[in-house]
Amino acid sequence: MVRAMRQRATRLDGIPGIGVDRVGDRANASGRDLLRLENLDTDLAPMSVAVDLTRDAVSDDAANSYLPFPGHLSLRAAAAAHVGAIDGNTYDPLTQCVSVAGGLNGIFNALLATVDPGREVVICDPIYAGLVNRIVLAGGRPRFVSARPGPDGWHVDPAELAAAIGPDTAAVLTMSPAMPTGLVLGQEHWDAIAGPVERFGSWIIHDAAMERLRFDGRAPSSPAGHPALADATITVGSASKELRMIGWRVGWVVGPASIMSDIALVGMANVVCQVGIAQQAVAGVLGHPDLAADIAAATGVWSERAQVIVRELDGVVPVVPPHGGWSVMVDSEPLDVTPLELSDRLFERGGVAATPMNGWGPSGHRYLRLVFANEPVERLVGLRDRFLAALR
Repeated sequence: MVRAMRQRATRLDGIPGIGVDRVGDRANASGRDLLRLENLDTDLAPMSVAVDLTRDAVSDDAANSYLPFPGHLSLRAAAAAHVGAIDGNTYDPLTQCVSVAGGLNGIFNALLATVDPGREVVICDPIYAGLVNRIVLAGGRPRFVSARPGPDGWHVDPAELAAAIGPDTAAVLTMSPAMPTGLVLGQEHWDAIAGPVERFGSWIIHDAAMERLRFDGRAPSSPAGHPALADATITVGSASKELRMIGWRVGWVVGPASIMSDIALVGMANVVCQVGIAQQAVAGVLGHPDLAADIAAATGVWSERAQVIVRELDGVVPVVPPHGGWSVMVDSEPLDVTPLELSDRLFERGGVAATPMNGWGPSGHRYLRLVFANEPVERLVGLRDRFLAALR
């Protein structure tokens, strides 16, 4: 009997890994006291109310349930109010907000609800590989707009962003500050894309996971806050970064009622629901009166760490300072090494775990990412010597 060869799904052909897992697994297996700059974890604990409410939920029968599929109303109300306070809109938690199992689950659900196979999704480059992979997995085609590095950080030309939007554009996927660059988008970008978004009927899927982690002290800038874009913007938030509740796996999607029912339907067909015992904790933190001060304090810590890295590496390697977020990018191309080679040398000679950005957009092949969210300043001091050892 001749057996047919079993095939893998071709939808995975354009989806590489993200590299973080490989570097992290290698670091864990080494048994060495490495400087862990490879992953987006953080050593800054969440607000104590998050832990208290989670403990309470463990013995709450209502938290041990699939229902309600779109999330508990208390969480949806808190998320809708949170997003509305930032962008200046009012959202109905029943028709304009659903909870999801983390921000990236929300991004994927939004893509599946708005992007038909073969249509384009405009996105900046470099960018998180997980976003690119989800565009491809949803059947979309990424159309990249270059972010350019400079001595004061990353910048995207608003006109170039607008010019990338055309009749094949199903959605524009924005993030600000962006991961891994710390790129910040602002009013000039929303002004530029308003015309083509309206003309071509495109959606904006805005990843707001880090929107308040800005090092310039300015308030977030959301496309949903632009009068011409409010009806086109789907905002996806997460408890993982700003609230430092990574393990809770809770996020939210807020947007026009006309698309939210489809996003909710995708959610039921995808992950079904988010973590039951985590929802009240996230709702409690989102509505806490001290939350803004808490996020500002954490952002101050991360900003200091970013400054230390930039100072340490000044004159040693080309480093692009971030405008916000959790990571900083090192350009390996002028060093005449690949990011993978630099990562290996840092690991073996410098005792540093860092992730090469291959697959993180077309220009990722030249960059190495350093995450400063999980290492205190006292351990970051001396990074210069670790790089010098790696480059010898």
